[in-house]
Amino acid sequence: MTLPTWTGKSHFKYEGSVRKGTQIWFGKNEHPLTVSAAQYTRLLDHFKGQEVPVGASRDRPQLGSLGEWLQENVRRTAIASYLAPILVTEGYALRVTDQTKIKFN
Repeated sequence: MTLPTWTGKSHFKYEGSVRKGTQIWFGKNEHPLTVSAAQYTRLLDHFKGQEVPVGASRDRPQLGSLGEWLQENVRRTAIASYLAPILVTEGYALRVTDQTKIKFN
C-alpha cells in the first residue's frame, strides 16, 4: 500500500499490518525497514488513550512524542512520519485537527 507521509510532502510504501508487523520502503531505500508486531504492541500499550505530538522531526522530536519514543525504542532513524499514517489508516489512532498530534485509541 502507498500512503502519504504525515506532512504529505512525499509518499512511502508498506506491506503487512500493525498486528502482524510491517515492512516500509521510503526515499531511495531499496531495503525495507521492518517494524515487528511486538514493537507495535509495545508502542500501542505505551500510548494507549493518549494524545501526543507526532514528533516527525528528523533530528529532535519533541519530548514525549511518538517520534522520540520510536527513536528510543525501535530505531534511531526518524520514522514517525511513516508509522503515524499507518496507525491512522489501520484504525489504531486518529489525526488531531492541529495536524501535529496523534490520538491513540
